[in-house]
Amino acid sequence: MKVGLSSSRVLLLLTLWAAGSNAQLSVCGAAPLNTRSDTRIVGGQEAAAGAWPWQARLHIQGGLCGGSLINSQWVLSAAHCFKSTSTSGVTVDLGLQSLTSSANVVSRSAAQIIVHPDYNSNTNDNDVALVQLSSAVTFTNYVRPVCLAADGSVFPSGLDCWVTGWGTLSYGGSISQTLQEVDVPIVSNSQCSASYSTLTNNMLCAGLTNGGKDSCQGDSGGPLVTKNGTVWVQAGVVSYGNGCAQPGYPGVYARISNYQTWINSQVSGEQPGYISFQGAAAAAARPLAASLLAVPTLSLALLLS
Repeated sequence: MKVGLSSSRVLLLLTLWAAGSNAQLSVCGAAPLNTRSDTRIVGGQEAAAGAWPWQARLHIQGGLCGGSLINSQWVLSAAHCFKSTSTSGVTVDLGLQSLTSSANVVSRSAAQIIVHPDYNSNTNDNDVALVQLSSAVTFTNYVRPVCLAADGSVFPSGLDCWVTGWGTLSYGGSISQTLQEVDVPIVSNSQCSASYSTLTNNMLCAGLTNGGKDSCQGDSGGPLVTKNGTVWVQAGVVSYGNGCAQPGYPGVYARISNYQTWINSQVSGEQPGYISFQGAAAAAARPLAASLLAVPTLSLALLLS
């Protein structure tokens, strides 16, 4: 016989269960040292230490890419960063702000690399990949996971976003010695398709009509994020573009909300935190619902049965 539970009792059990089985929900998207009040890389500026604690710097057999920490042992990046899925020579730095300082830095080798099976190198469609770290990391103010955009999320044209990375400060230029940040607005796919004929619904664009701000070489795989209330949500992965910061050619990003099912099917252990983002105003009003989205439906059914 099933014993009935009061709504307050159910809520308490749900809260305790979620905290115990998926603890990163309480920290996903939180950046205690980020002073941005609203929601080089080219045309940007140096980021403060700890401002973007999910930012990863990937060394890939002599090459450089970005990435984002999505739970204690997995990093999200771009498929085009990996010529193969060999983990030889692949290392990941987290908590890094300057190449001249090792303060707060956590480094791991790669234990596994998973490239999306439908990645198309000709069109850059499905340009996402996952890197499993050799061992889990401990969350600090400088190393924390980002929340991911849930399936069905909407990022309207003009929405202010931030992109971060260690890439060049100009097309063909030298790699930055410090983590860079730049704010760019979302550009609608209908407008962006005028610049890129191979644009698909798995992509989204961000940049200025007149150029001047963009991600660039070496930033690939890094996060494009926007603020949802008090937490940050990753909308895209740096994918490609025509040069860097060119007028009429915004940067193109893999649309993270289209990959929730795939990411969850590949990531072992705790699942990333997801937030259903429906535009700046609507999303800011729903922090509780956003957190509950990351709780597996099957486990909820078992708890309430």
